[in-house]
Amino acid sequence: MKCGRIRQINLKKSGIKRESIVVLGILAHVDAGKTTLSEAILYTSGNLRKLGRVDNRDAFLDTYELERKRGITIFSKQAMLTYEGYPITLLDTPGHVDFSAEMERTLQVLDAAILVISASDGVQGHTRTLWRLLKRYEIPTFLFINKMDQPDVDKAQLMMELTKELDGGCIDFGKDNESLREEALAMCDEELLNQFLESGSVQTESVKKAVRERRVFPCFFGSALKLWGVGELLQGLKEYAELSEWSDEFGARVFKITRDVQGNRLTHLKVTGGKLQAKDVIASEKINQIRLYSGDKFESVTEVRAGDICAVTGLQETYPGQGFGVEKELAMPSLEPVLSYCVELPEETDAAVMLPKLRQLEEEDPMLQIDYSEEHGEIYAKVMGEVQLEVLQSMIEERFGVTVSFGTGKIVYKETIAKPVEGVGHFEPLRHYAEVHLFLEPGEAGSGLTFAADCSEDVLSRNWQRLVLTHLEERAHRGVLTGSVITDMKITLVTGKAHLKHTEGGDFRQATYRAVRQGLMEAESVLLEPMYEFRLEIPQEAIGRAMTDVEKMHGRCILEQREGKLALLTGTAPVVTMREYQKEVTAYTKGTGKLSCELKGYMPCHNAHVR
Repeated sequence: MKCGRIRQINLKKSGIKRESIVVLGILAHVDAGKTTLSEAILYTSGNLRKLGRVDNRDAFLDTYELERKRGITIFSKQAMLTYEGYPITLLDTPGHVDFSAEMERTLQVLDAAILVISASDGVQGHTRTLWRLLKRYEIPTFLFINKMDQPDVDKAQLMMELTKELDGGCIDFGKDNESLREEALAMCDEELLNQFLESGSVQTESVKKAVRERRVFPCFFGSALKLWGVGELLQGLKEYAELSEWSDEFGARVFKITRDVQGNRLTHLKVTGGKLQAKDVIASEKINQIRLYSGDKFESVTEVRAGDICAVTGLQETYPGQGFGVEKELAMPSLEPVLSYCVELPEETDAAVMLPKLRQLEEEDPMLQIDYSEEHGEIYAKVMGEVQLEVLQSMIEERFGVTVSFGTGKIVYKETIAKPVEGVGHFEPLRHYAEVHLFLEPGEAGSGLTFAADCSEDVLSRNWQRLVLTHLEERAHRGVLTGSVITDMKITLVTGKAHLKHTEGGDFRQATYRAVRQGLMEAESVLLEPMYEFRLEIPQEAIGRAMTDVEKMHGRCILEQREGKLALLTGTAPVVTMREYQKEVTAYTKGTGKLSCELKGYMPCHNAHVR
């Protein structure tokens, strides 16, 4: 299948080795111009014949109708291109905070990233979240400061903000700063400084190494809409983004699950070693087809090699974060939804029939965490915000022909324990027997659940111990205060018993669940609520009002700075009390105040006693 407006790379004719393709992600705060930059890169590199626009709803990588309607990226997209012989697989990621989990899954397969920042907005709250994630995944990062064609933007001021808010290694790599660039590079890195003092210059290979090791972050300025600075950015990528070297031993990483228009299940993965061929068997399943996508079009190939991003059909049990071959499984994204909504179905639609259909959407976005309450016959979905809710509603109607609505969003709470406790579970009906002793202890905030075994094999065989750990990991265990899932806890198998004749595998499942429940019943449980970390920029005269509001919201704050007409407050507050605060800030500051919030994690609930 040909790719519409985009020219595919013919790898054999171009002489490009597949192993040398760099996977480049584009990330940004919403409305920074990320998709416009993707379009400009494709056009400037000669891989797109006609320049599309988000405003005109014809951007090449906005393939979903709701994306074109709202002018935002909802799903990560792929395009293959080459710039002056430099091969790139471009991944455009969502910028809206509601789709952060989709963006974070994409980070797992990037070789380098472009962080787009709007010159008029500067570093936003979500920009800091993206920067933290890029650091966590150790991704070499280039910055493109967009919308420099707008009035009253100050390049020097923006550079100061980047070095202060993000990293001192942010260096202007624009053509008009070439004379000062090497001196700036020398000032931010000891290795480059020694080189500069010895020879009066720094070598390109040394800069590439510093970029790879995240000690230097090249910055480029321009306007994606007017194609200013896009060529400089591409030249900078070609010169300073290193092509990866891959092992001959097979490895692959799954980062996304989707379905095509025919309903075929697609597993999107990156080959990180060796090669993958159609009809190969991985994880006991056979690959039927391998596709290389550009936008919503694809080319079928018989083989992909290390460095390639592709989608394969035939795999039904895969999931994001899964590793094959030498690749290990990765943890789920650190960004998680804190709102839960009841899915209200039409009267003629049975929840039991709808549930497996919604499970398909959960496969594609595991953060939805579809739950079913047998007691009430209701389905619940967890989302990041109202925009994602609208997308989910649209997808359900489009995919399954069912018009749903949603109840009032509720905060997702969690539970933990304050002190260590032992839980014991027995399961011994006629001709069955299993006994499990678990030691439950509180973990550090944000540590989640960890499981271990400290039990002699003389007491309980290794096979039974492994089975107990499997049963601990296979489900979300719920606390005894509100029925919320438990977290921040270590559960250790300390002993157990089996019967030579009567014990079956299912017996240990029941005994394990009962041991967890009994331990939680005996423990001092603690209700946890999600907390925001916020930054609030307000006029000087509004400081008193803002600090009083934060106190009323059971939050904490400090006055970071008072410069000019604006002041900056930073602090933490419960999500439940701060959900609607942006409207109040806009009202009492007459539109001049700016609030940015980032999920900090879970902390003891401020009003647990009234729940």
